[in-house]
Amino acid sequence: MIKKIIFLLGGVMAISTSATAQDTINEPNKIQGRFFGGVESNSQYYVDDPKLGDFLYEDRFRSNNYINVNYNYGRFTAGLQVEAYEKNALLNYNPKYKGTDLATFYLDYKSEKLDITVGHFYEQFGSGLILRTWEDRALGINNALRGGRIEFRPNNNISLKALYGRQRSGFTVSDGHIFGFDSEFYLTDYLNFEKSDLSVGASYVGRYEKTDIENPQFSELTNAMAFRFNFFRGSFYASGEANYKTEDAVLSAQNDINGDYVKPGSAYLLNFGYTKSGLGIDVTLRRLENMGFYSERVPENLGDNNTSLNYNDRILNYLPGLTKQHHSNLANIYVYQAQANVSYLGVDKMKAGETGGQIDVFYNFKKGTTLGGKYGTKVAANVSSWYNLPGEYRFFPQEYDTEFFGVAQKYFSDYNLEVKKKLSENWRSAFYYVHQYYDKSLIEGGDVVNADVLAFENTWAFGEKQSIRLELEHLWADADRKNWAGGTLEYNFNRNLSFYVWDIYNYGTDKESEKNHYYNFGGAYRFGAWRIAANYGRQRGGLVCVGGVCRFVPENTGFTLNISTSF
Repeated sequence: MIKKIIFLLGGVMAISTSATAQDTINEPNKIQGRFFGGVESNSQYYVDDPKLGDFLYEDRFRSNNYINVNYNYGRFTAGLQVEAYEKNALLNYNPKYKGTDLATFYLDYKSEKLDITVGHFYEQFGSGLILRTWEDRALGINNALRGGRIEFRPNNNISLKALYGRQRSGFTVSDGHIFGFDSEFYLTDYLNFEKSDLSVGASYVGRYEKTDIENPQFSELTNAMAFRFNFFRGSFYASGEANYKTEDAVLSAQNDINGDYVKPGSAYLLNFGYTKSGLGIDVTLRRLENMGFYSERVPENLGDNNTSLNYNDRILNYLPGLTKQHHSNLANIYVYQAQANVSYLGVDKMKAGETGGQIDVFYNFKKGTTLGGKYGTKVAANVSSWYNLPGEYRFFPQEYDTEFFGVAQKYFSDYNLEVKKKLSENWRSAFYYVHQYYDKSLIEGGDVVNADVLAFENTWAFGEKQSIRLELEHLWADADRKNWAGGTLEYNFNRNLSFYVWDIYNYGTDKESEKNHYYNFGGAYRFGAWRIAANYGRQRGGLVCVGGVCRFVPENTGFTLNISTSF
């Protein structure tokens, strides 16, 4: 494995160097080709821990490696990505990520009016509620489509897209065939708006998959349609989207498919806000019903090994949890995932989706005012609440009939306040308060938790580029593992070198075996386009989230090394 990576790294560096040299001797008036891309390696060596227990999985050393190389010449761009998971991927990544292989490849042609791609590609229609393919290595997501896509722009006001593909799953593709069409129309010029902007769009996504179910009550072709708008006028903006998915089979309480139990799906999103003179207000409302959309209707390995449900595999759409994205360690213990699927957990725990929203308010008190002081004061407040859909639910035989308006059992709420204040030229301070309600029994199984988090952060800058950041935080909870305390100390020698140490301690749990310090210490160094980071510590078990999308990681202890560069 090491020889493979060294060979690939050496090849990439040689390609980059040779392209640079060639550019210098080409005549400036001729089209010049160029290579670009990047290398990333994330490795961990897991160790036995006297508190958390022995490492019980295969392969203590695991590594996720990505080498991406692209070449552009005029209107053409081609690229590929090689991935290596040796001997296995990091803990709790998709088990299909194993070994070294070619992961993605593409060829693209782009002109003023046409953009044509063959091979693997990423795409998003609207906000992604019926289609978004993307890569996020921290979450183990790469759901690119392999096929073809064409975009036609007859003028600056119209965009038309069509695509076909099969979705990536590990190093192969899923069985489902995906068809798509998207359109975007910018109407400002046609309507002669002088102070406003308006655009509308419509999308279609079809998934065709053969089924072995005898006499199913659903079609092998599942259709999803979306309509949207975006409007701006001065400091006000608004956007909305309505999505509908035709009837399809629903997963049962046992994660099985019943050919007679079919339901349609829908998603509605409304966002509006106002920004002006240091004030920002943003409101987002969303309703999801049976909106899990996968490139395969019946994923293999149902149950605990279901790669679609447990590893973000073969997901066609993008349904992030719309809540405040906290940077505090303790505020991220109880994080919310969007509840888009139909699920029957018990006779009193049946759900068909979610409804709710969040409100963000930001205000900057100007310098020289009573609350602004000498340097000004920034205040941000956020409120989010999410609920099950109201309606009638029946456990056996499984059936539900929802109401469009109203709310049922609460899943989650988060009320938080953030105040940031510059106290002097070299001293910045921040205060955070978070109150959370988390019904673990409905979301992942467990208790209903009420939690309060209080955090203080101070950053002192000194010298030319040096700084120290200290954060202290505490969480009070009335259930689950109860109270936590934590702290972070970070020292930046300069823009290139930094070290940190942090610890969160679950001192309030009723179980003596759970009273653990989850500590971590390490540092990072940048030079040129390279970044090297290393650390040692314990990982708290639970959800790790990026942008509202999460994956579960088990408790573990070990050494971590991250290396990345771009060229």
